[in-house]
Amino acid sequence: MSVTLVDAGAAARDETTVEKLCEEAYREKIAEHWTWNYIWNNIKWSQFIPMVILNVGLVGSLTMYAFGLHSIPIKPMTVAWIFIVGCGAFVGTTAGAHRLWSHRSYKANLPLRILLMFLYSVLGLYTIYDWARDHRVHHKYVETDADPHNAKRGFWFSHMGWLCVHRHPECLRRGREVDMTDVRNDGVAMFQRKYGTILNIIFCFTLPTIIPVIYWGETVMHAVLTQVFIRYVLGAHCLWSINSFAHLWGDRPYNRLINPAENMLVSVLTGGEGSHNYHHTFPWDYKASELPYINFNAATMFIDAFAQIGWAYDLRQPSPELIDKIVHRIGKKSTVPVQHQQYWLFRHISELGSRLRLSLRSPKRFLGQIFMKVDRNFHFCETRPHQQ
Repeated sequence: MSVTLVDAGAAARDETTVEKLCEEAYREKIAEHWTWNYIWNNIKWSQFIPMVILNVGLVGSLTMYAFGLHSIPIKPMTVAWIFIVGCGAFVGTTAGAHRLWSHRSYKANLPLRILLMFLYSVLGLYTIYDWARDHRVHHKYVETDADPHNAKRGFWFSHMGWLCVHRHPECLRRGREVDMTDVRNDGVAMFQRKYGTILNIIFCFTLPTIIPVIYWGETVMHAVLTQVFIRYVLGAHCLWSINSFAHLWGDRPYNRLINPAENMLVSVLTGGEGSHNYHHTFPWDYKASELPYINFNAATMFIDAFAQIGWAYDLRQPSPELIDKIVHRIGKKSTVPVQHQQYWLFRHISELGSRLRLSLRSPKRFLGQIFMKVDRNFHFCETRPHQQ
């Protein structure tokens, strides 16, 4: 028995050594790429120059609003318009290009697919077809040379640098191999692929800019600064945070063996896409999160709303038993109670809502129940459920 234990310990140490050597070799290979000649020869200038102009415009616009432009006040409706248009763009991206066309996690009828296609065009990025292809390659070969935005190449590469350089040959090869038959057979996605540039100009830049000028008399300067530089560029950075922040920082309760992590900041910035460890573990779940309404999941609420009227159907999601099985096999068991804490919080929020409705009918009875609740749960830290 002692010999077996020694052999097992030596094998574990050898495996750890091999992993460290592989990691060091990979870092050396990446470091070789960070030479000025390599970067200069691999930059996609058609992407890099507009990226620089837009980001400089974003910094300039924010600086102007922070320290100037007080003589020409911006209308409150224009500020609200930034969030309205931005939310529409994110719903079109997360519920459309991501969960519908990339993962086929649910089905949508023709009117809903057309609506999602127009909302996606508000974001102003590349076509639905290219998005779905890159995302499928990303999931299949995550954190390898085939991954379009490989997070092992650093924060800035995974965030926005991958758009400014030529693709790795392995990424191009795997992109040609991925099955895109379902997207090719979708007339709405193919229409957007054919007229994507025109649609982006109309729905991302033209309409969001002229509507404030026409309908509530905003100045052209404010309309351009808020829609072209602030809303568009900030929206792109929020979306790119999924590839960078959610692959580098956060907890990994569902699958401790992969890089994607649970990142609440990304959930707030993107409207629910921050449960990335869960999403890479269960990519077919239409919610992209185990607890969507806790994690600001606007796309899930959008899909659920259209499911109520029959426009969205065949919503796919794993069973709770499967989630528990995977978590206890490859997840972090110490963080499992955190998920139940969120259920506990959600249940108490719902209970609070019902008690507020009761207070409108009987204020005296409501106050009596509140005092009883406080007395019963004074030591709630020691008695809350899910202690495992």
